[in-house]
Amino acid sequence: MRGGLWILLGWAAAASAQVIDNTDTRVQTTLDPAMTRIGTLKPKGVAEIGSSRWTLGCETIDREYSNYHAFKEYLPALGIKRIRLQGGWARTEKDPGIYDFAWLDSIIDDALGRGLEIWLETSYGNPAYPGGGGRTLSGGFPKSEEGLKAWDAWVEKMAQRYKGKVRDWSMWNEPDGHKEHTPERVTEFNIRTAEIVKRVIPEARIGGLVLCGPKTNYFEHFGKTLAERNKLDLFHWAVYHAYTRNPDDHNPAALKAKAVLAQYAPQMKLWQGECGTQSEWCPSGALSRYPWTELTQAKWDTRRMLGDLGNGADSEVFTAADLDYRTTSFHNGLVRYGLIKTAGAAENYKVLKVKTAYYAVQNVVSVFNDALELIPDYPCEAQCVKPLAVYGHKDLASGQQVCVFWDKSGVPSNANDTVSATLTIKGGAFAEPVWVDTITGGIYAIPKEKMVVESDRVIFKDIPVYDAPAFITDKKILSVMPWTAH
Repeated sequence: MRGGLWILLGWAAAASAQVIDNTDTRVQTTLDPAMTRIGTLKPKGVAEIGSSRWTLGCETIDREYSNYHAFKEYLPALGIKRIRLQGGWARTEKDPGIYDFAWLDSIIDDALGRGLEIWLETSYGNPAYPGGGGRTLSGGFPKSEEGLKAWDAWVEKMAQRYKGKVRDWSMWNEPDGHKEHTPERVTEFNIRTAEIVKRVIPEARIGGLVLCGPKTNYFEHFGKTLAERNKLDLFHWAVYHAYTRNPDDHNPAALKAKAVLAQYAPQMKLWQGECGTQSEWCPSGALSRYPWTELTQAKWDTRRMLGDLGNGADSEVFTAADLDYRTTSFHNGLVRYGLIKTAGAAENYKVLKVKTAYYAVQNVVSVFNDALELIPDYPCEAQCVKPLAVYGHKDLASGQQVCVFWDKSGVPSNANDTVSATLTIKGGAFAEPVWVDTITGGIYAIPKEKMVVESDRVIFKDIPVYDAPAFITDKKILSVMPWTAH
């Protein structure tokens, strides 16, 4: 095929190996923006991108709901440099006082060897100790004196072991999912744990809270307490998750939580630390029991990513590969959040295919990385029959603007119908303007009659908009695979 090569992954047998498609036709949809296509975004691996904005979920391996070594070959080509792992006290210390980090060593060492970075979370508890807390989602914190002492020892052992390998750390996952975990208890447990990590690794960057959602009462108590006790330097980020069928619905709450936190900790960054949806109907898990498809998953993921970036937050894509949960209170069975489709535990999580969302995320990361910076209060006026999300970014090397937008009115659909919008951008300059679709990576020339320059503003007329992100920029800042008639 033109535009690239099919890459055969060496670990898999030839008869069942899956591929990453790097050709210019790697994603095809029914989208027709009624403009001339001139290229496709060129995918970039982690060696080509410098970015700290994105994280890829590689969670639940601590409970063996997933197998890193089944999908590790697919990670560098995605372009996301940092992966999220959960420490897994109960898997590491099955017998009190006996630590076996071999399972986690193998993942961290392999990931570092592939040019990846680690975000290591201290979840969950350990039933090997009376009062040691639960080992699954919504399990409680350690309560007993023995359990808390053992928790402290394990966190210290883990920090000592990965000092020099892991800089970014995170606290207990979704503590607010347990009714006993008040803002006060969560804040105190965060401080307790972060102080151990910081004592061992002074340069550690730590994410606190890690809430199910951006709850302002938790953000307020967290920020206020840290400020009053002079402990703001413990935390680099405040972390929240965000699961809504319309990915744009959570933005007001996230911005409100950000404003509350800024009153007490203006230097602390926001991090959307776990978010994604499924690629088909599944019976359990967040956003389940809905007819998701690979296309709607791709639209959902890209809207969430670029919405987070527009909110001034780092963003995590949940998750690398599908997960097979073993009879928990909320999750049960195989769920399809992954960018990679896998079999379940009985077949050792073998890779079945690369999903559309993998390529869409790859498209986003290839452009929206540390080469760009967000333009706050972006001076763009949008006129459209649909409510639009609109954000502006600037290429640091050239100053070139990137205007990204989508129809935010509803849950992503399987349709790709467009409506027209007029975008008036102050201070913009576009020598060779292009319209780019994040799902297919398609790059389209914007006809001269659609762009009008008036004094200090540029007006783009009759621009197609749909329920997935597209953006306007100048072709010069893009890495492009040429397009010829197919």
